[in-house]
Amino acid sequence: MRVLSKRCYIFSMSFTGKIRNGVVVLPPEIKLPEGTEVNVEAPDLAPENDPFIQAVLKAAKPRPHWPKDYALNHGHYVSGEPKKS
Repeated sequence: MRVLSKRCYIFSMSFTGKIRNGVVVLPPEIKLPEGTEVNVEAPDLAPENDPFIQAVLKAAKPRPHWPKDYALNHGHYVSGEPKKS
């Protein structure tokens, strides 16, 4: 909260919106008066050649050759535990 004078206060609120066709679109339940001044801060976007991002993308790629129930039964496939149903 910022005090402008003894009777005037400015309260800060934070909302998350998305860019659609070059316009910031806020959730429908957010009603701001016409002419309200706003500040827009975009999150830092990681560069495409970031080694960490590349490693995550490589690890997250689909594995169609793995069994469909691998997530549930990885213990069975890795160390022979009984299968879960």
